[in-house]
This record gives sequence, structure tokens and C-alpha cells, in this order.
Amino acid sequence: MTNIRKESVTFHTVDETDAGQRIDNFLIRLLKGVPKSHVYRILRSGEVRVNKGRVDAAYRLEPGDEVRLPPVRIAEREEKVVPPGHFPVVYEDEALLVIDKPAGVAVHGGSGVSFGVIEQLRRARPEARYLELVHRLDRETSGLLMVAKKRSALVRLHEMIRNDVPEKRYAALGLGAWPEGRRHVKLPLHKWNTPEGEKRVRVQEDGQYAHTVFTVEERFADFTLVEALLRTGRTHQIRVHMQAMGCPIAGDERYGDFSANRELARQGLKRMFLHARSLKLPHPLSDEPLDLSAPLPAELNRYLESLRRHAPQL
Repeated sequence: MTNIRKESVTFHTVDETDAGQRIDNFLIRLLKGVPKSHVYRILRSGEVRVNKGRVDAAYRLEPGDEVRLPPVRIAEREEKVVPPGHFPVVYEDEALLVIDKPAGVAVHGGSGVSFGVIEQLRRARPEARYLELVHRLDRETSGLLMVAKKRSALVRLHEMIRNDVPEKRYAALGLGAWPEGRRHVKLPLHKWNTPEGEKRVRVQEDGQYAHTVFTVEERFADFTLVEALLRTGRTHQIRVHMQAMGCPIAGDERYGDFSANRELARQGLKRMFLHARSLKLPHPLSDEPLDLSAPLPAELNRYLESLRRHAPQL
């Protein structure tokens, strides 16, 4: 059900959290339920004022700016109930939150998922004025996930990610034999959609440059445990690079060996064996070096121990 609520004139004082962003993006986030076309109309018409003056959509807010909003009609949609989420905290200060995300939880709502980590964090921390995802992890991937608590931190972190500054290391169990102890895989990746609308990635000559460094940690008769160091951060990069090398990730339902996955589930591995275990980067505001880690989840540890007990190591 959709109800319409009419607002009166309101005034908003810009603080450090909102400073630096464009006025149009500020209004789109503030006026949830208002079509973007209407936001741009009230900007063009001069109904939105900053410090009593007209501004265009590209104006960047400064601390202390007073933003006047005209009365607007907001569509109120019946909201889905989002349970508060409490996740293991690996690091937290006034600018940055890093959690250890469990497998099976999406990072945000959408694509058939009502809510994810970010919505649950906001529900659990109603006092937090700003919580935004810095990057993403696939739903079935566990491990380190960064959330910005200040816009200035988010902007700096996104700049770091564009320049491949964060050092992200993953643990992955591949089905089959990895070809050598250490290998740089540089295969371009192309995103596409299936006829059913499902997002997929494949190796394709005209795709985006992608670089992963794989190092073998343990070899078994039918599996290889590797560390994957991301040099770029493309969608599904590790998963597709391992598939392309003939060593797909155990339990991967999208790029893996489906018949083998059924047998793995019977043996106790009921999820994809991919874990974001290490993250190194300078702090986004202080430049202090951060060296963060998340231990391998219990279910992955148990499966590894069963391999060590029952599968021949090479």
C-alpha cells in the first residue's frame, strides 16, 4: 500500500557528515520516496535554497550551509520489517567499521533480497547518522567487509579502491589440482545477464582487465587450498579466474562443478569455500596502517580438517 504524505517547508543545517557532496545527491538521499525528476525540478525552479540563495544541481555542500526545502509530496510505502543485525566487529572507530560477514547474508537488499547487512546494521544502530557500504562481498562469501561511518571516509576509500590500494587476501578451496605453486592470472572479465536476468561473468577478450595472484597453501588428491590476492576488484573475479584455470571453487553454485557440489554437501560442505581473510590499507582519514584479519569460519575449518584426516596430501 502507498500513502501520500505532504511535507511543510523544512530547514537542514549541513554538518561534516554531509559536507562535500552534491546538493542533488543529498536531496535524493534525504527525500526517499520522491522521484528524482521532481528533485531536479525543485532545484531548477529555485524552490531549494542554500543560505537563502539559488544553487544548481552540481553545488557541493559545505559545513554550516542551511538548506531550505519546499513542501513536497512523499510516497510512503509499507516498509518490510528489517531485523537488527549484530555482526562480529573486527575494527571500529569514528570513521570506519569493519565486520566479519557470515556466508549466506547479502550485503544489501535488492534482486529478490528484502534486506542485507547494511540495512540490518542501520536498524541495529539507529543513532548512527551515516552508514554506507564501501565495497561488496558475494552473498555466499564470508569475511571482512568495510562500512564507512563518515562520508569523507567513504570518498577516500573509494579513491583507494579505484587505485587498487587495499590489499585483499582470500582463502579458497579449489576442486582439482592448481597448476603451480604461485601464478599471476590476468584474464579479462565481461559481465552479462542470462535470459532469466541473472548476473554472470565470463572470461572474454574485450572484458575488463583483471589480475589475481594465487599461491598454493595445501594440496590434496582432489583439492587445492589457495590464497588469492586481488590486484583488481572485478565482480566474481576469484571465482571466474579459478574456473578458467580448471580449478573451480568447492561449493560454488554459479561457476563450480554442480555434481561435485552435491557430493560435497553430503560430506558437510554446504557453502562456497571462499573467505575474505585479510585486509591491509591506510586508514582513510589518518593514514595509519591497518592490518586486519578474520579467521576461517568453523564450518570451513571442519571441512579442511576432515580432508587432512582422510584425503591424501600431496
